[in-house]
Amino acid sequence: MLYKKKWPLLVFLVPGFVMMLVFLYLPFINNIRGSLYDMTSVVQMPGQEFKFIGLENYKNLFIDPKIRIAIINSFKMMGLTIVFQIGTALLLAILVDSIKHGQQFFRIVYFFPIVISATAIGLIFKLFYNYNGGMLNQLLEHFGKEPINWLAPSIAFVMISIPTLWSYVGFYFVILLTGINGISDEMYEAAAIDGCSKFKQVFYITLPLLRGVICTCVTLGVTGALKVFDLPWAIVPKGAPQGVTHFLGTYMYEQTFTISNFDYGSTIALLIVIFGVVVSWIVSRIIRPDKNLEYGGAE
Repeated sequence: MLYKKKWPLLVFLVPGFVMMLVFLYLPFINNIRGSLYDMTSVVQMPGQEFKFIGLENYKNLFIDPKIRIAIINSFKMMGLTIVFQIGTALLLAILVDSIKHGQQFFRIVYFFPIVISATAIGLIFKLFYNYNGGMLNQLLEHFGKEPINWLAPSIAFVMISIPTLWSYVGFYFVILLTGINGISDEMYEAAAIDGCSKFKQVFYITLPLLRGVICTCVTLGVTGALKVFDLPWAIVPKGAPQGVTHFLGTYMYEQTFTISNFDYGSTIALLIVIFGVVVSWIVSRIIRPDKNLEYGGAE
């Protein structure tokens, strides 16, 4: 009844659709097309024709050792994101929700890393990890220990993962805390009257009612892990020796803008999209945010 006339809706919907079409979907289609040609430059000059190579770039994906490293690192980052990033954010959100005063302070403190540029955070941690004069090695030398190469191939992935995971905990913390605040206090009061402990309230009320929010966070986390780029690249440009710290995002950037291998970079970009769609579908099927819930002992 509020929208008897449909044309006002189109006035607002069409401009957004046109923007998405021009700046997202058409470039995506051109990206697929570019992966099928040998592109010597990203811009096709007048009179220039790109050589059609078909699925050659896709065949190279199966024999490229660096792409295998990038895929493995990206999926490892997915697992770490779910366990440590979203898990830590959920724990912090539950703890902060249990206090009556000071919630706004913790919201600001935990969300603050999101305000800082990821590149700036990467440069700060790069200074921490420096072999000569880095903060961590200065602490070791202060206690009489030998300095460590914190970005050696054997431990570089771990050292890059730490700031990458830490920097986005606050983002998921705010989303989860907002979801928890949306749960009616009457449910917790009724559960407390029935003798339900705080732990059981979390297990039988908070987590089931947060199913949709958690699904959103996990979907954002795993797709974000596939696209992670700026912070790892700032700490270890070009993926360290033999590309051991490459992720799909950093390897795509290296191929496209460092080596100027635009067609192969387009192929990797399409691979990221495919992985993102598949993983998002798997997450939605596992968590099933629209599933009818029974709250057991919290009823």
